[in-house]
Amino acid sequence: MNQPLLHVFRNTPFGRETLLQSVYSCHLLQLPLDIFIPEDGKFLLYFGGDVVQVDLDKSYLIDPTTAQMHAEQTISLGAPVKYQFISPKSYTATGLPDLSPQLSIMACPRSMSDVTARIGLGHIGQKVRRILQISPFPILIPGAAFKPWNSLVALYGGSQSAANALQLAIDIHQRSKIPLQIISIGNRNNLEKMLVTQGLIEQINKFDWQIFPGSSLQKHLYQIPHDTLVILGAYGHGSIKALFGSSMEMIQSQLPNPLLVVGPNYKPN
Repeated sequence: MNQPLLHVFRNTPFGRETLLQSVYSCHLLQLPLDIFIPEDGKFLLYFGGDVVQVDLDKSYLIDPTTAQMHAEQTISLGAPVKYQFISPKSYTATGLPDLSPQLSIMACPRSMSDVTARIGLGHIGQKVRRILQISPFPILIPGAAFKPWNSLVALYGGSQSAANALQLAIDIHQRSKIPLQIISIGNRNNLEKMLVTQGLIEQINKFDWQIFPGSSLQKHLYQIPHDTLVILGAYGHGSIKALFGSSMEMIQSQLPNPLLVVGPNYKPN
């Protein structure tokens, strides 16, 4: 995790709050920050043979003459970070800017729901899903208002994506020295067998691991502190429908905390 965090700046008060979250994350994780101020309503991300076109709403193009100034003012309010404003590395034949996918993290909109994807990067609910589905890096989904996070919570349910998210949480704990708690739903014996297979059983025993019975996570979300970064894996094995099932939709819609989500192509260091 030595590549930059990519933040697409929105020149609005909401954009100020999300940029503060990216600045804070970069400070704690010791990452450089790349800030992209769009001049077009669309840009592309290439992942090998796959490409994602990100469509921005009109608020991203508000008053471009003050955007960099406002971004610099916002950065000065936060913790010290190494940052730069980036330009597209190239343009396609259609004239769309092409951004580098060599990233540690990308900041994306709060909502992943097709119905409520009208904040953050605009009307790109499906596109955010697509990025997570194929990208090798996790997605940071900030809350609506910046709040420092003083703890980490990893949600572990036994899948390989959950195991990758758990390993990422452990790496972040080691890098940031912030306390880590792990929350699971289900049977301890079954979960421990999965952790043995995934090679994580010895590591998880070093942390506070809370296991709640049953199969419903929703009633236990209140156990997650208000000032924590939640790290989780997107569920499923491939299709967008499976990748973002009812549990994922419930978490992103009911939990106001910032989320760090890994998809099936994320590979722990």
